[in-house]
Amino acid sequence: MTAATAFRPDADTAVLLIDVQESFRHRPYWDPAGFEPYMARTSALLTGAAARGLPIVRILHTDGPATPDNPFSLVSGHVRPMAELANVPIAAEFLKRRHSALAGTGLSIWLTEHGIRRLIVAGIRTEQCCETTTRHASDEGWTVDYVTEATLTFPIRHASGVVVGVDELKLRTEVALQDRFAQIVDVEAALDRATQRSAVAA
Repeated sequence: MTAATAFRPDADTAVLLIDVQESFRHRPYWDPAGFEPYMARTSALLTGAAARGLPIVRILHTDGPATPDNPFSLVSGHVRPMAELANVPIAAEFLKRRHSALAGTGLSIWLTEHGIRRLIVAGIRTEQCCETTTRHASDEGWTVDYVTEATLTFPIRHASGVVVGVDELKLRTEVALQDRFAQIVDVEAALDRATQRSAVAA
């Protein structure tokens, strides 16, 4: 468990960093092609959030058999932050076993206790745990900014044999979420919106 880092006590916005863990590098579908731009945008988001005193909450995922060959099992040693983000200042860390970061983790209690009303969602994978958490959070009453460029995913093969690519998956996710469960924003807009909320609260 990462030691908690202090954040601005009046902050009402938190960044959820979902499943950015070494497990993915050990899956057969891992593709480094889009990783560098994803990591650049994620790093910009986290650096900006930390500079504004916003809490960054890390969520890691575990499931499947408890065997060393399952990269999402705790015994594999891969359920840990990706090396590029290992030193990010984290306000809290949660371990989840479902797609939603709010399901059975205690995250919702933590957010409520700390007065968090708005969430900035980033992580892996775009259309799975990031989207599911966004929908769940919206239904529970949080305002959500979904930062697609700070999410990562991989092509998926449909049962028909058709392969749905990354760009199409991201577009589909944005269409499903926009104005229903979240606002789709880039890194700069997410940080600006957090700053504006802080100014109003002050």
